[in-house]
Amino acid sequence: MSTRKLQNFVGGSYVETSAQESISLVDPATEDVYAEAPISSAHDVDVAYRAASAAFDGWKDSTPGERQLALFRIADEMEKRAEQFADLESQDTGKPRTTLVDDEIMVSVDQIRFFAGAARNLEGRGAAEYMKDHTSYVRREPIGVVGQVTPWNYPLNMAVWKFAPAVAAGNTTVLKPSDTTPQSTLLLAEICAEHLPAGVVNVLTGDRSTGASMIDHEVPQLVSITGSVRAGMEVAKAASSDLKRVHLELGGKAPVIVFDDADIASAVEGIATAGYFNAGQDCTAATRVLVHKDVHDQFVSALKDWTAQNVATGMPSDAATFYGPVNSESQMSRIIEAIERVPSHASIEAGGARQGTSGYFVSPTIITGLQQKDPAIQEEIFGPVITVQRFSTESEAMAMANDVKYGLASSVWTSDHGRAMRTSKALDFGAVWINCHIPLVAEMPHGGFKHSGYGKDLSHYGFEDYTRVKHVMSYIGG
Repeated sequence: MSTRKLQNFVGGSYVETSAQESISLVDPATEDVYAEAPISSAHDVDVAYRAASAAFDGWKDSTPGERQLALFRIADEMEKRAEQFADLESQDTGKPRTTLVDDEIMVSVDQIRFFAGAARNLEGRGAAEYMKDHTSYVRREPIGVVGQVTPWNYPLNMAVWKFAPAVAAGNTTVLKPSDTTPQSTLLLAEICAEHLPAGVVNVLTGDRSTGASMIDHEVPQLVSITGSVRAGMEVAKAASSDLKRVHLELGGKAPVIVFDDADIASAVEGIATAGYFNAGQDCTAATRVLVHKDVHDQFVSALKDWTAQNVATGMPSDAATFYGPVNSESQMSRIIEAIERVPSHASIEAGGARQGTSGYFVSPTIITGLQQKDPAIQEEIFGPVITVQRFSTESEAMAMANDVKYGLASSVWTSDHGRAMRTSKALDFGAVWINCHIPLVAEMPHGGFKHSGYGKDLSHYGFEDYTRVKHVMSYIGG
């Protein structure tokens, strides 16, 4: 297999870098190296921010209609090239190729179109006289240049969540995809350059050192990261040195609460699908299940049967594959290590090991009997591992659900409307699904509490995160 040399995309074109080192991109399904990407230096970061800063001088004065039209055109071109995006995304991540266009590429297209519409719908307090002889109104303005870092689990989708609201609000951006999954983001930058002024969207490849240089740089007024809690804390600490705004979407450990009146068959299918989708590499994955004691054994038995019959891990090109390999050798090792650390009082009901000897495949795993303070309950595994605990009362379920440092997503499975409303209020998580788990829509906000970060993606709330508020008051007295 030939090895391609990737480049940064800065100021509207691919550019040479000063990077002395590169990252080998490894196909997670075959372990073949197929490309090399530069580890961008502090100098490369500076060049990109200067390009974004120069572009901001003009882009900030573009009209909402101009921004909307540009984003619509970008979305249209992405739709035309959906198969190309899917090929790159599957190669980088190992995701099943047959589902990528519908499940991720077209979802990203829809989200860009949402933010195109949001560009023409900025909201603010109406003009009025709150003081005699003085008229006040509120302006929402772009923040400036923003730095954005995206993860490897949804490379294109997360790039869209970052760049689209920023650009719609009149900002410019320097975006760094994960070191292992840069290809689809670079293609996105190419398309953006066809419809936006040079320098509005810039993409750098690199590793943690590149990301650190982006956060430390003096130019960005806001930095946004989707990643681990550790990375988010480092970003927040670094950004505080010059009071940059920070937008963080971090890890999760979603509680999935199944009451004794739930439709067990429906719950099993929905939970297994949302737990094993993308090999469990999702901050909102349905991997921490709490089941009422009266239906616990029935649920576990049904979950094992459904998983055995429907969840196949295999090559991305195989139409029967439910999920492909995990992202990297290091990620696979972390998942296997977490399973091997399971204490003796717990039971591995299914899976629990690497599958095969080539590629980073982990078999679908079910673990029961874990206690609340066990690491597999408290720490994000980020793999195809579903844990099942039992509870006795509604209050106990809420206590167990909230007893983690994360606060991103959760779900409740019950036929009792009152219980659904009570528990959705009690759950300390940024999203609560009722009798479903994981669906997202562009119109609704996504973001967490506690160690899952702050700020919102998607929705008008996510759009407003990329604006600043200015009060203007005018004396109108005679």
